[in-house]
Amino acid sequence: MALQDIVEQTVSGLGYDLVEIERSAGGLLRITIDLPWVQPTEGVAAVEQFINVEDCEKVNRQLQFALEVDGIEYKRLEISSPGIDRPLRHAQDFERFVGHVIDVTLKAPMGAAAGGQVHANRKKFRGTLEKVPGADGSVGWQIVWSDAPAVKPGQKVSKKRVPPPLQALGFTLDELREARLAPIVNFKGRGAAGDAE
Repeated sequence: MALQDIVEQTVSGLGYDLVEIERSAGGLLRITIDLPWVQPTEGVAAVEQFINVEDCEKVNRQLQFALEVDGIEYKRLEISSPGIDRPLRHAQDFERFVGHVIDVTLKAPMGAAAGGQVHANRKKFRGTLEKVPGADGSVGWQIVWSDAPAVKPGQKVSKKRVPPPLQALGFTLDELREARLAPIVNFKGRGAAGDAE
């Protein structure tokens, strides 16, 4: 049985989602896991859950046994959570993180597609992920951002100031080289005012 199959079967059997498998030099086998996402029902707020050390230990013990049985060679096994810059790979990941700020790297520049407002060679974008329903019932994705500099903490902003224009770029999952949650840290705590900015 292949490494991908063994790991996926073991991780899902324990009730977790496999995010990533990475083999590094020196025999390191790094497995990233997450809790399964359940789409919130209408009128019920989503409860955010996180992977903890006990989850990683449980998967580690089971994987060590499974990999030994199948004779998979490795020197060190590392199990971790996706972290604040979680990679987005599947349509379900994008569905889960609609409304979050993400970093997107495209395979090819798409400056002309954004109405000429974007440099023609630009491939990297940071903005809010939005779901765009297609005319034929399909689902598309877009990222919305502003290239205006962020307001510094303590800086006074005039009420007469015109908000900078927002730009949007639609994309398909096939056009992406990489997509990740933007590693934005808010030291005011969860749910603090200004979280979504």
